[in-house]
Amino acid sequence: MSHELQISKYEKEEIGRALIRPPKMYGKVILSVVFLLLLAFSYSIFIGSLDFRPYFFPLLPEQKQQRSQSCDYEPLKVYMYDLPRRFHVGMMDPEGPQGEEPVTAENIPQWPENAGVRKQHSVEYWLMASLLFEGREAVRVLDPEAADAFYVPFFSSLSFNTHGHNMTDPATEGDRKLQVEIMDMLHKSKYWQRSAGRDHVIPMTHPNAFRFLRQELNASILIVVDFGRYPRSLSTLSKDIVAPYVHVVDSYTNDTAKDPYESRKTLLFFRGSTVRKDEGKVRAKLEKILLGQEHIRYERGRPTTHAIQASTEGMRSSKFCLHPAGDTPSSCRLFDAIVSHCVPVVVSDKIELPYEDEIDYTKFSLFFSDTEALQPGFLINKLSEFPKEKWLEMWRNLKNISHHFEFQFPPAKGDAVDMLWRQLRRKLPGVQLATHRSHRLRVPDWWRRR
Repeated sequence: MSHELQISKYEKEEIGRALIRPPKMYGKVILSVVFLLLLAFSYSIFIGSLDFRPYFFPLLPEQKQQRSQSCDYEPLKVYMYDLPRRFHVGMMDPEGPQGEEPVTAENIPQWPENAGVRKQHSVEYWLMASLLFEGREAVRVLDPEAADAFYVPFFSSLSFNTHGHNMTDPATEGDRKLQVEIMDMLHKSKYWQRSAGRDHVIPMTHPNAFRFLRQELNASILIVVDFGRYPRSLSTLSKDIVAPYVHVVDSYTNDTAKDPYESRKTLLFFRGSTVRKDEGKVRAKLEKILLGQEHIRYERGRPTTHAIQASTEGMRSSKFCLHPAGDTPSSCRLFDAIVSHCVPVVVSDKIELPYEDEIDYTKFSLFFSDTEALQPGFLINKLSEFPKEKWLEMWRNLKNISHHFEFQFPPAKGDAVDMLWRQLRRKLPGVQLATHRSHRLRVPDWWRRR
């Protein structure tokens, strides 16, 4: 008799079905996992972390630009030196507090409405104010070890305007003393010493700002409006940041005419001083050519409250606004024209412009050399023959980009200070390169001697 286990045909079939059929418990687990994955997938779409719209609905060009410009990186970390008020906001109100009380977002004084043309050099104020507020592109850090860059909130332009303009004026001694104190403080700072000031940001938008000791800042990142009064040993386009002047005319926020081209009756508008130095001599020459021409307003004026109002009206009622060089290649007039949506006509051979790595000025401005503009009839013919549709395109572009030239508090996405901090971010890799090389070089600047 065989001792092998006898299994019937029916029992063999049951065993086979059991081997290929998963237990009910495993089936429930699989179903639960699938359910949870579907739930997570649906929730991701709902909150926006997954977005399939680009695959089915292509983005418009402006939407692509908004996405590319969105702040998908860490804000720039900026350490701002804590200076007594007499170095910055104290100069805005000499009768106000001048002590050591820290300036905060709650107690910073507003830029005075009656400041007149001093406002054009107030970039230093708006940059400081932005660091007191939780910004988009830059945030203030209180630990200098954590900083990407260092901001020195000395209002050097306001100091020049406050303490006498003439170098022989005894009042200028106040400006010189402030500069001496600032440089003494910086030279003692280990963070200045660490990079020789290369990662320090110094606002100098007035061409005579920091006039006594500016050469000691030749390694720092200077915020300037042009390079007209600075030698190359002090300021260069590769190292420094070009800022816009703060516009002094009110922004044209209700520019909604059905036909803006026809509603602007003046072909070309200019108002300002015609007696200037250096490249600004072109203004007097242009006056001889343009004064008295039909549909041209070429007016002399000084920067008074009345003149600012007249410029506001003139720019808003003109198709083109003339921007000739002044004492330096740039002036506030260009940015007044931009926020007035008046197509700028730039006659300045050595002008440099803000944010030019992001903005193409030829989309909303016209540029002519001094030689071209001084040919009798050249400008008038060019502007008179300019196609209406092309002008309307430039007008629309002006409306789209003018927010990049607005200084405000609190700061807003894409406004002027936002753009300037973005410019600083792009300068920092070069700063790090120069700093690291300086640590090991034993023959300084050998490359420049080739």
